[in-house]
Amino acid sequence: MNSSIEIGIDERGTAVHVNVQELLATRLLVQGNSGSGKSHLLRRLLEESAGLVQQVVIDPEGDFVTLADHYSHIVVNAGDYSEREIAAMGARIREHRASVILALDTLDIEAQMSCTAIFLNALFDAPREHWFPALVVVDEAQMFAPSASGDVSDTVRRASLAAMTNLMCRGRKRGLAGAIATQRLAKLAKNVAAEASNFLMGRTFLDIDMARAADLLGMERRQAEAIRDLERGHFLGLGPAISRRPVAVKIGSTQTSTRAGTHGLLPLPSAEPQDMRTMLFAELETQPLPTPAVAPQPVAAQDLIRQFAEQEADDEAPVAAPTLFPEVEALDAEPAIIAALEEMLADPDCAFHPESFLYQDFSVRCRMQRLGRVPLDLPQFRRRFALAKGGVFDPADAKWRELLEAASRLPDDMLAPFVQIARAAMEGSPCPDDDALGRAYGTRSPGRIRRLVEYMEKQGAIVVRSDFGGRRSIGIPELGLSTEAE
Repeated sequence: MNSSIEIGIDERGTAVHVNVQELLATRLLVQGNSGSGKSHLLRRLLEESAGLVQQVVIDPEGDFVTLADHYSHIVVNAGDYSEREIAAMGARIREHRASVILALDTLDIEAQMSCTAIFLNALFDAPREHWFPALVVVDEAQMFAPSASGDVSDTVRRASLAAMTNLMCRGRKRGLAGAIATQRLAKLAKNVAAEASNFLMGRTFLDIDMARAADLLGMERRQAEAIRDLERGHFLGLGPAISRRPVAVKIGSTQTSTRAGTHGLLPLPSAEPQDMRTMLFAELETQPLPTPAVAPQPVAAQDLIRQFAEQEADDEAPVAAPTLFPEVEALDAEPAIIAALEEMLADPDCAFHPESFLYQDFSVRCRMQRLGRVPLDLPQFRRRFALAKGGVFDPADAKWRELLEAASRLPDDMLAPFVQIARAAMEGSPCPDDDALGRAYGTRSPGRIRRLVEYMEKQGAIVVRSDFGGRRSIGIPELGLSTEAE
């Protein structure tokens, strides 16, 4: 089967092709300022390769939903589904090899990042038997893999960045080929951009972006000015799937278009000023005027004192507060909290879910146990869930007092792995392995686990020992205990 598709023509009018088979192995980065034609390029790429490979499009602006009118793509409006449903849908997409457009335009930026992280993680975590080849296109990638923190919470930013890093760094072995587009290379995380081997660079004006684009294309700095002079829809291409030398490409036409319409000039309306005023203000003028506020009548001093006295008498009278479940609210909520945490941790993947999803799940479980309100706010839940992942479900138990005091020097996100180590030391159990610490920390990266252990050791919270057989044991200085070697 021929896996080569035509995306445009070069300066001599010769067709420029992209080898889809090679693209799946080497990934693609598209860069260009707003209006340079990035979305048109991605649309051309998607249309031409629609019959060759499964496609998954992360669409933050709803630009690509029109592909479903001519091709077999399924549009998923993210705002209509919960986080759990989005995760389940991501797994089914890998299983059934469906081409899907995840439309995020109804969500705010933080919800878009959170939804994308959940969706990409579901694609990434699919079972090995579902690792079919798929082209994953992410438009406006700088939103999901920012180079610096912004207005969104740090938890959401890290989750989104980790998902994008997995896609570009580790997705190839799972059949996922990232094709990402960004307005500015300087805004895109370097470890995400660096994993692409194919580049299509469009018009850009800032020196820092031109310099990075020139470096990626292997051009000298003085040649970078050519990037500033590119016309709309023209790109410089390079990579094993495109060309071994930089080639200028004029992107070809597409069969579909965005629903946003044209940005060209249109004739102004020819209505007379008076007619325009009538159209603008007709309904407003027929609406009733607001009723003027009536000044309160003065109250005699004796009447006012009597009203105060009656109000105080009413306030002193015992009144039972109305509750939805009075028989449950009268009880201690602690057993319900422990039960909810135990049920959540029965799912082996719960440690890898976003914090917002976990708190929502916890809230639902509390309501199912007929609690009138959620007994923990988000910071309290974060700490209790971290302790529960470490095996401490009841922090009020006196036997955990010294352990929690030793853990007080560490950030909350490191609480779970430390508690897991300390509990193993108290019980004389073998040292937890990297997989167990990863589940407690919420990561599958061995490198992050190594850095975590090194950080805790630098803080003086633990001491790591390795014997000649390579077995590791970890001591807790403040407790005077150590785990068994493992």
